[in-house]
Amino acid sequence: MKYVMLLGDGMADYPLSDLDEKTPLEFAKTPNMDKLARNGTVGLIDTIPPGKTPGSDVANLAVLGYDPEKYHTGRGPLEAASMGVTLGPDDVAFRCNLVTLNEDMTIIEDFNAGHITSEEGRDIILDINRELGSSLFTFYPGVGYRHLFVWKDGACDMETTPPHDTVGEKIEGNLPRGKGADEIIKLMNNSQELLKDHPVNISRISQGKRPANSMWLWGEGRAPAMQPLTERFNVTGGMISAVDLLNGIGIYAGLDIIHVDGATGYIDTDYVGKAKNALEFLKEHDFVFIHVEAPDEMGHEGNIEGKIKSIEDFDEKVVGTILSGIRGLGDFRIAVLSDHPTPIAVRTHVSDPSPFLVFSSYDHENIRNSSSFSEREARNTDLIISPGHRFIEHFIKDWRDFVEQERGKN
Repeated sequence: MKYVMLLGDGMADYPLSDLDEKTPLEFAKTPNMDKLARNGTVGLIDTIPPGKTPGSDVANLAVLGYDPEKYHTGRGPLEAASMGVTLGPDDVAFRCNLVTLNEDMTIIEDFNAGHITSEEGRDIILDINRELGSSLFTFYPGVGYRHLFVWKDGACDMETTPPHDTVGEKIEGNLPRGKGADEIIKLMNNSQELLKDHPVNISRISQGKRPANSMWLWGEGRAPAMQPLTERFNVTGGMISAVDLLNGIGIYAGLDIIHVDGATGYIDTDYVGKAKNALEFLKEHDFVFIHVEAPDEMGHEGNIEGKIKSIEDFDEKVVGTILSGIRGLGDFRIAVLSDHPTPIAVRTHVSDPSPFLVFSSYDHENIRNSSSFSEREARNTDLIISPGHRFIEHFIKDWRDFVEQERGKN
């Protein structure tokens, strides 16, 4: 049996007046997901436990079967794993964004510094590490605007705010709070002085692009202890994602990290390349997880047209390509889902349950209870998997029994 999970990050949304009260998922042309919904099983997955921040770290841990209440220690350590950075037991890893502050340096204008390139970001982070790094502080370059900071034997009992939740707001009320926060704020302030006349920013400004004039530290945590998914379910598997967070979760889950040329974590990512690499990987393995970041990025930007396009590309180029190639690999089960909603109206993550569908090559494992794939149709099925970390156990171990149980309720 081949197991495939296809995840459109932040794909779920709220109805929009600009779309005749439809969500982007309802409005988009998604013939492949709709076909699977008509012939499979549709419902909701509740990935965010009460009291937990609705981040992609929490949500994707749940999707892969890890109870966030038990295993979530922060976003930083997951990204550290992806970057090959080994944390000591008392080391604290932070996500380090490059951001654009306004002219008087009081408001975050852009949480991704105009989608700065990986090459530009690397130059900046290496210079930050040279100037601000020490025996205790180390900065590591990542992808695009997403980087890593590690504080050796650092403080972890503080509250930080994701920069994508503060766009347009004064930074004063969103700065780190708690033990060790003063040290983190000092580093952020020092980065602003360093980046004011940085060559990368001088070049970007001359091209009419936004500068990366500050770093923003958040998502702190120490390394978690997690049983690999591969051991738990006795499968071999792989992770395909352009972002360090998902690859880090994949490493902790025991999955091979499959790198795809042209995977960007944005709307211009190589969707088809991800799907083709997954099909090739499945020839010799049992499980693959494809993560597409683009819908989430469009939600944060408030970009309606971009979100619709990212969903349509996900449907055509990821779901469609998988469907075209998987039948030659034997029996299979496919899940399509969103980890959390990133509604255009609020431009950040929310905790509402998200739609999922599962389609199996075994006909009797499908309920056939939805005319299309959308938030509304998923709610109408009255099927919800909560807490969401139970989803993957049903998906891999006992989907047939689960479907029969749900069929008996109808």
